[in-house]
Amino acid sequence: MKFGKFLLSRIATFLLVIFIGVTTVFFVPRLMPNDPVEAMIGQMTSNAGSMSPEAIEQMRESMNSLFGLDGSVLHQYLDFFKRVVISHDFGPSLSAYPTPVMQMIARALPWTLGLMLTTTVLSWLIGNLIGLLAGFRKDKPLSKFLEGIAIVMYPIPYYIFALLLIMFFCYLLPVFPLSFVVQGEGFNWVHIKSILWNCFLPALSLVLVGFGWWVISMKTMVSNAKEEEYVKFARLKGLGEGRIMGRYVMPNVMLPQVTNLALQIGGIFNGALVTEILFGFPGLGSLIYQGILQSDYNLIMGTITISVISVALTTFVIDLLYPFLDPRIRYS
Repeated sequence: MKFGKFLLSRIATFLLVIFIGVTTVFFVPRLMPNDPVEAMIGQMTSNAGSMSPEAIEQMRESMNSLFGLDGSVLHQYLDFFKRVVISHDFGPSLSAYPTPVMQMIARALPWTLGLMLTTTVLSWLIGNLIGLLAGFRKDKPLSKFLEGIAIVMYPIPYYIFALLLIMFFCYLLPVFPLSFVVQGEGFNWVHIKSILWNCFLPALSLVLVGFGWWVISMKTMVSNAKEEEYVKFARLKGLGEGRIMGRYVMPNVMLPQVTNLALQIGGIFNGALVTEILFGFPGLGSLIYQGILQSDYNLIMGTITISVISVALTTFVIDLLYPFLDPRIRYS
């Protein structure tokens, strides 16, 4: 019974977040000063020469109907919400017409997921391991050295670090390519090697900057956990330091880190924009940038809606799993 109430409350919260997120995504692009239909008409008239006012008006009406921009704002909103929820259709892209937005997202999504998921998990594993050692054996020179590196790198914005890597490894020492160009196709070594080679610098910038926070947070929690009574009792029982760290300290301090990892995975698209623009990475961040520059309402709404749903879904799943990870928590 308690679990049923807990599940219903979480489902209601999840649906409310989706509703607010999709509503915000719909209205924000319409506050932009540019009109995408007028921009397309301007381009077409400049290429085709002079057109009659009647032809231009007919073209304007056709485009507004095609892109879901005709009628009142309320009518547009209801039509958009119905298409998104029922058919998962964001319509055609205004900047890459007639390509559907979902087709563009389907091409870009695997690139963003592959890069961001890999770097998030790697920085989480490396950062927590270093933080665990730095907090449990904080008097060791190696622990102090690794902690110092994390403290220095943590406040550096990832895009600044990305620019430094580009300047050093693409200009001064041209080891890696400046633009993202994949060679070959299909599942073969040439294609896979080209993908890994092009992804190395953006992945390195995200991992090196991301692991700093995990080191600092894990070290703080481990330092506090070492002073708990159950750790002191384990030492009095004569247990070794390695067993105390692995069996007593680590299981207790990992729970908040698991939660933070899930939230970061849900919000991986937040770090995609600048990173993908700097490295020319063909992911969702580049699509969002393209949509903003060209006032492509459908493309902006499609990419950001996917981000909103991913954050809400990940948070929802963690809410359901967390009581199983920590038996001290009960459904209420």
